[in-house]
Amino acid sequence: MGHITFIEHNGNQHPVDIEVGKSLMKLAIENAVPGIDADCGGQCACGTCHVIIDDNWFSNAGNITEEETLILDMTPEKADTSRLSCQISTTEAMDGMLVRLPEFQM
Repeated sequence: MGHITFIEHNGNQHPVDIEVGKSLMKLAIENAVPGIDADCGGQCACGTCHVIIDDNWFSNAGNITEEETLILDMTPEKADTSRLSCQISTTEAMDGMLVRLPEFQM
């Protein structure tokens, strides 16, 4: 089984085992990764599960929807590789992925 590493804004790292099919948000919450609030429970409605995917891994995160883009446009720390972790379903191809957490969620 592979792992994904969540990196807090201060550099603290949290490696998490991949559970294929679960969202990045669920993996973070179930493994007590700080910085993912997930106020809407994964409904793509709030932006509090914002993550920044490492450039080398962005293409592995799947397609972004118009709805997700609208939510991300309201995010103060939006980057070119920003995503909502509730909208990313994990796969085995994500083994080694680096996911950065912004300092602040919406």
